[in-house]
Amino acid sequence: MKERILKLTKMLNEANYQYYVLDDPKMPDFEYDRLLRELENLEGEYPQYVQPDTPTQRVGGQALSKFEKVTHTVPLMSLQDVFSLEELDDFLSKILESYPEAEFTVEPKIDGLSVALEYENGLFVRGATRGDGVVGEDVTENLKTIPSIPMVIENAPARLIVRGEVYMPKKSFEKLNERQEREGKALFANPRNAAAGSLRQLDPKIAAQRGLDILIFNVQYAEGVSFDSHSESLQYLKNLKFKVIDWALLHQIDKINDEVLRINENREKLTCDIDGAVIKVNRLSLRERLGNTAKFPRWAAAYKYPPEIKPTVVEDIVVQVGRTGVLTPKAVVKPVRLAGTTVTNATLHNQDFISERDIRIGDTVLIRKAGEIIPEILEVDISKRPTDAVPYKLPSACPVCGAPTQKDEDGAFLRCTGAACPAQISRIIEHFVSRDAMDVEGLGGAIVDSLIEKGLLKTPADIYELTLDDVKSLWQSGETAAKKLLDAIEKSKQQDLSKLIFALGIRQVGAKTGKVLAKHFGNLDNLMAATEEDLTQIPDVGGITASFIYDWFRQEQSQAIIEKLRKNGVNFESKVAVTDTRFAGMTFVLTGALTKFTREEATEKIELFGGKASGSVSKKTTYVVVGENAGSKERKARELNIPILSEDEFLNMLA
Repeated sequence: MKERILKLTKMLNEANYQYYVLDDPKMPDFEYDRLLRELENLEGEYPQYVQPDTPTQRVGGQALSKFEKVTHTVPLMSLQDVFSLEELDDFLSKILESYPEAEFTVEPKIDGLSVALEYENGLFVRGATRGDGVVGEDVTENLKTIPSIPMVIENAPARLIVRGEVYMPKKSFEKLNERQEREGKALFANPRNAAAGSLRQLDPKIAAQRGLDILIFNVQYAEGVSFDSHSESLQYLKNLKFKVIDWALLHQIDKINDEVLRINENREKLTCDIDGAVIKVNRLSLRERLGNTAKFPRWAAAYKYPPEIKPTVVEDIVVQVGRTGVLTPKAVVKPVRLAGTTVTNATLHNQDFISERDIRIGDTVLIRKAGEIIPEILEVDISKRPTDAVPYKLPSACPVCGAPTQKDEDGAFLRCTGAACPAQISRIIEHFVSRDAMDVEGLGGAIVDSLIEKGLLKTPADIYELTLDDVKSLWQSGETAAKKLLDAIEKSKQQDLSKLIFALGIRQVGAKTGKVLAKHFGNLDNLMAATEEDLTQIPDVGGITASFIYDWFRQEQSQAIIEKLRKNGVNFESKVAVTDTRFAGMTFVLTGALTKFTREEATEKIELFGGKASGSVSKKTTYVVVGENAGSKERKARELNIPILSEDEFLNMLA
């Protein structure tokens, strides 16, 4: 079995190299997945033969509590910036006057996060962020999740340190923001921010999901290996199977200028964002003679591409409804060439943005594309405004489903309130079937999307009308998986009312509020009949939440969903009856790593006995239950003289 594990590891790593580094895959995805599963099974059976470069470990290891500091063996210096061809020519001329034979490499400047990778005897041992250039942070576990970073290098020196730029490819960025929107989370502004946030996740499993990549651009240290030039060192890195940045080797100033401009013209074709070009003296001995200033090397410069600003005309304003229901206005503009691409749309963010700039249909505006995926309007040229242009207001009804729109609490965004809005239906159903809601195991996002595409799901209640014929074609295993899914759907009909209330997706009604409402009203019909005044009398339900609940149940879409749920036998009754009120009026805080029960189990018991579980310690807290490594909440409890319980003491109270 050892030989088979070695062979599979080698085959799969070579396939990864062809796919992620050479961008020339040879092995079909199906074959790769089959071999990877075989390797996973063999490694599970024979763990003593697992190789240090196994491709099965790219999914991320254990979460860290913090990042350790790393002092770089060779400082990761920054470069002096130049912002015009005149400044670049001046930089080049000074060098060429003294060293007319000098050659220069020109490389794209990747807009990402600089890191150093360390290898010992060919094995990847550590990776660190640039930090301040002298001290960075150890992000080894997150870097291991990047498929293009080799874990083992053949024919490597005893010690090797290379420098590269971690970035998020444009496609990965789009997928990440789609997922963020689907989950109702804030979107990332640009790929660099997303890459930085991903690389600094304490849980490597999160980093592994983000689709990060890297380009190597320098040898920092190579024990026993010497180079005459930078281009020679880059070729050396390519031979070691690193994913190396593209470069051009040039001598004349005009040719260098042309290459800098060519990179800018072609930036939209690249898989990653760039914000400039890097020009370096190629000969390493000449670099030593030129030396460094206190901050920068004298032998390199970074040409920063200026953000282009151009005029265009707003031909229309259209409103899109996102997966979370947010209405996003977009300006349709007269096509204009900007930063290497033809722009036809510009983001307008929200009503406040439109009103502050007084943007109207027909206006001549200045737009730019700097660090953002979608161009943005900077200002309006009022002198060119048509006489019939009128102020723009976002609609009071959803342009997709016609449901009323509602302002966020801070007033920045409008949301569609439709419970079955087609623009949001995928997210609505995914929430409805999620673990803390109706908990339909097996009904994941991909399957939900497939059923929506087939026209089988238009509201969350439609899952209860799915048939075997509807779902069996979704799996290769056919009826077995389909029957399992239908069983899970049938089982979910018996969930407690609290889970159903949370599943409905009413704004500001989380799992905790769902329990409070279920306990207070006893059944869904009572909740539906409640007035706003009735709702505000309930602890933990404020005026805004009460209005959201009241309005939701009075919408036509919501009522249709409720009736379909009723018709299909979904439970509308609360199963939680508080017969033992030993914890009535008490508030518990759970902190630290609990070993005898999960937080969910403990919370359920507290609420069953009439108590309340809170996430923060205050003077109103009755007890703090502490597990291992409790931290700040335990310290605050001691400061406030709040009784602290061990897990065993808490269990005794439950007994």
